Amino acid sequence: MNLKLKLVCLSASALLVFSCASKQEVVYFQDAQEFETLVDDNSFTTKFKVDDLISINVSTLDPEASAPFNLFRGAEEGGIRPEQVNYLVDKNGEIDFPVIGKVKIAGLSPSETQELLTEKLKDYLKNPIINIRIRNFTVTILGAVNRPGTYQVNGEQITILEAIGLAGDINIKGRRDNVMVVRDFDGTKVYNRVNLNSKQAFKSPVYYLTQNDVIYVEPNRSGKTASNLDQRASIAVSIISVLITSTVVLLTRN
Repeated sequence: MNLKLKLVCLSASALLVFSCASKQEVVYFQDAQEFETLVDDNSFTTKFKVDDLISINVSTLDPEASAPFNLFRGAEEGGIRPEQVNYLVDKNGEIDFPVIGKVKIAGLSPSETQELLTEKLKDYLKNPIINIRIRNFTVTILGAVNRPGTYQVNGEQITILEAIGLAGDINIKGRRDNVMVVRDFDGTKVYNRVNLNSKQAFKSPVYYLTQNDVIYVEPNRSGKTASNLDQRASIAVSIISVLITSTVVLLTRN
């Protein structure tokens, strides 16, 4: 084999070693069979946590009767309605609700909180309609995704797949088999890992995310190689550049 052919082969091999990720690393749900049915038996329900910011609107057929149970900021001017005040779940898991005072809702779901408030308001209102929504439901996606960041969630539920979709998917250099979810329970951090290469991910306790969850996607082998900033990586990149330059020079001479 002449020198020119050797350099071409060596350059191609080096590029493959430093830039490629295997199919096993990047394909989701590899063990799922064609037309296979998986029943979602996950009974996940969003529960309120400390530091949640919640909007609660109470309405009845008599607006004047329900008015004291809705707090607003500012006065109505020029047809612009004042802004409704949200409730912060304090360190004791309570909110300070108008008229009835402190109400503990940490650990309760929105529907359970509706039932609790309905019971507490029965002496004041007839058949109140109570709408509750989390205002600061966010998830943070970090690591080897295309658009890392913190994302606002509209609604009460989001799956880990939907969250990763918000971040533009895991990039080619991210590990799908060991995605970490960091969850906070009133100051206690819990770390869970999920394998998105397997259909078992749908049964993971972190498949449904909770407010303020953090998802971290670590780099795979090719990602670690590409992001390695030590001297060995610098030397390797230099060698590849020299090989490619030498190959181009030899090819253009003939």
